[in-house]
This record gives sequence, C-alpha cells and structure tokens, in this order.
Amino acid sequence: MTIQLTVPNMACSACANNITNAVKTVDADAIVQADPQTKLVNVETQASETSIKDALAAAGYPPA
Repeated sequence: MTIQLTVPNMACSACANNITNAVKTVDADAIVQADPQTKLVNVETQASETSIKDALAAAGYPPA
C-alpha cells in the first residue's frame, strides 16, 4: 500500500532522513520518499496509515 502525506515542518534533507528512520521503526521494509521542497512523503508499506502517522508525530513531524 502506498501512503502519501504532507509534512509541513520538513525543511531539509536531515528532516527527510529523520522521517525515513521514524517510518522504518514501524516497518523496516518500507520504501520512503521524502521531498523537503514539496513537503510530500510517499511511503510504500505494509503497516497501517495510522501507525505511520503516529510514528511521524512521535518523531516531531506530524503530517498535515
């Protein structure tokens, strides 16, 4: 399943790395594409959308 989220406070590539790491705590096999310019995060995962959003919020990057 692919989840597309907007993360308004993703400002740089370090933020994108933090977001990727947060997703991988939920699903280690997830494929994450995070673009600081567009603020979009695409996640290819078997985990639920809720668990992905919760992980991002816990890392300080709550999706809009």
